Amino acid sequence: MARPKALISWSSGKDSAFALHEVMRAGEFEVIGALTTVTETFGRVSIHGVRQEILQAQCEAAGLSQRIVPIPYPCPNEIYEARMGEAVAQAAASGVTHMIFGDLFLADIRAYREQKLAGTGITPVFPLWERPTPELARAMIASGLEAHIATVDLKKLPAEFAGRKFDATLLADLPEGIDPCGENGEFHTCVVAGPMFSRRVAVMTGECVARDGYAYCDLVIG
Repeated sequence: MARPKALISWSSGKDSAFALHEVMRAGEFEVIGALTTVTETFGRVSIHGVRQEILQAQCEAAGLSQRIVPIPYPCPNEIYEARMGEAVAQAAASGVTHMIFGDLFLADIRAYREQKLAGTGITPVFPLWERPTPELARAMIASGLEAHIATVDLKKLPAEFAGRKFDATLLADLPEGIDPCGENGEFHTCVVAGPMFSRRVAVMTGECVARDGYAYCDLVIG
């Protein structure tokens, strides 16, 4: 019997990567592609700031087709929702019935996704939902997942965290009150290896810059 076709909402970071891993391990869905918003002004994954060539390498390593949703910078919400709506409609027309998200515990984000997918023929799936984040972070690392911090919210963490590896040392160094998975937006990551990939994505850490209240570490293929 054919498995339902799904897309992974792919941010380039650890949560979506580990959600993909959990879904692949369960075997319930056939994940055929990765849906990602890319800020066309910069050619980078939105919010995370990861270069598009790294995104391509990630998708190749995961065996997924890229489904790029281009958005401008800045991006008014009506443009974002219109372009995402087009992408969802195209996915549904191609036989996709489920969308996998790496959300952890933010109920308003989950409710927004459920609302926007209602009536589209695509059902949202949240394989990591409400797993305690200290345990989840350790499980990610234990699985062999490797990632770098790509973006830091400077209101919550110092810029020096940008570019660091997501590992046990990082978890120990996080200040009190910072979620170990960065679910409150404290930081965003770029995955370079793990059980969801057939091969490592070789990257080097480049220049770190501060812009609009965030520190970005430029990760480059190398």
